[in-house]
Amino acid sequence: MSSEPEPVQQPGPNEMRDPATRAEVRRALVWFSIAAAIALIVLLIQPLLIIFGGLVFAAMLDGGVRLLGRVLPIPRGFRLLIVVLLATAFVLGTFYMAGMQIAAQASQLRTTLETQADRVIAWAANLGIMPHREDITGLVREGMGSIGKLTSALGTAVGAVTTMFMILVIGLFVAMEPRIYDRGLQWMVPLDRREDFAVTIDNMALTMRRLLAGRLLGMAFEGTLTWLALWAAGVPMALLLGILTGLLAFIPNIGAFISGMLMAAVGFSAGVDTGLWAIGIYIVVQTFDGYVVIPMVARRTVDLPPALTLSAQILTSALFGILGLALADPMVAMIKVALERKSEISARGAVPHE
Repeated sequence: MSSEPEPVQQPGPNEMRDPATRAEVRRALVWFSIAAAIALIVLLIQPLLIIFGGLVFAAMLDGGVRLLGRVLPIPRGFRLLIVVLLATAFVLGTFYMAGMQIAAQASQLRTTLETQADRVIAWAANLGIMPHREDITGLVREGMGSIGKLTSALGTAVGAVTTMFMILVIGLFVAMEPRIYDRGLQWMVPLDRREDFAVTIDNMALTMRRLLAGRLLGMAFEGTLTWLALWAAGVPMALLLGILTGLLAFIPNIGAFISGMLMAAVGFSAGVDTGLWAIGIYIVVQTFDGYVVIPMVARRTVDLPPALTLSAQILTSALFGILGLALADPMVAMIKVALERKSEISARGAVPHE
C-alpha cells in the first residue's frame, strides 16, 4: 500500500513570510519608487523650480534680516519689513531716477545691436561664409513657425510675470517664519535621522546665504565699476550697460560673456577707438573681478569649481530654460552640501566604537 505524498514544507516564491522573497520585494519597491520619483520630478519640474526659486529669494531676505539683526536688535518681523521696504525703495528709486535715460538707452541699444548685426551679416555674406540676411530671415521664420506650437505658457510675458510673482510670494512667506517649514521637514524624517537631517538643512541654509551674499556683492561691484569705466571712456549707454552687466553677473560665466558682447557692439557703434576701449574695460573688469573680488568673497562662501558650474548651467538651461539657468549655481551648491554631509555621516558610522 503506497503512502500518501507529504506536502512540501519549504516556503514557495509567493510566500511573503520567506525572508528571501521579502528582500526581493523590498528591492523591487526601492527601484520602483526611484523610477516613480524621477517621473514625478520630470512632470512637476516647472513648479519645483518656482518653489526652489522662492527658497533662494527667501535666503536672500533671511540673510538681510540676520545682517540687520547685528546692529538693530528688534523682532524678526520688523527687520524683515525693513529689508523688504529698503529693497523695494532701492529698485523703484533706481528706475525712477534713471527711468527716462534707461528707456531711451534701451531703445538705442536695440537699434545699435540690429545695426551691428546687419554689418556683421553683410560682411560674412560678402565673403561667402554666411547666407544673406533675406535667407536668414526666411529660415528664422520657418523655424519659429515650426516650434511656435511648442512654446509653453511660462515663455510668454504673462507667464514670466506670474512666475516671478509666485517666487516673490513663496520667498516672502518662507522668510517670515522659516522655523515652521524647518520643523515640518524634520517631522517627515524618521526620528533616528532627524538630528543629522537638521544639521544638513542648517548647512544648506548657511551655504545658500553665503553664496547669495557673495553673488549680490559681486553684482553690485561689477555693475558699478563697469558703468563708471564706460562713462569715463565715453562709451554710449554706460548706465544701461552697467545695469545689465550687474544683473547678468548673477549667472556666472555665461552672463559675463553676454555683457561683453553687448559692450563690444555698443562701443564699435561709436567708433573703432570706443569699441577697443569697451573691450579693454570688459577685460580689466572681468580680470579684476575674477582674480581679486571673487577669490576674496569665495573664502567665506562655498567653493564651486568653474567647470562644474558651467556644465550645470548648460545642462539646466537645456532642460529647464532660463529659470533653470538662473538657479543652476544654487542647485549645484545644495547638492554639494548634501553629498559632503552624506560623506561625513558615512565616515562617522564607519569609525569603530570602543
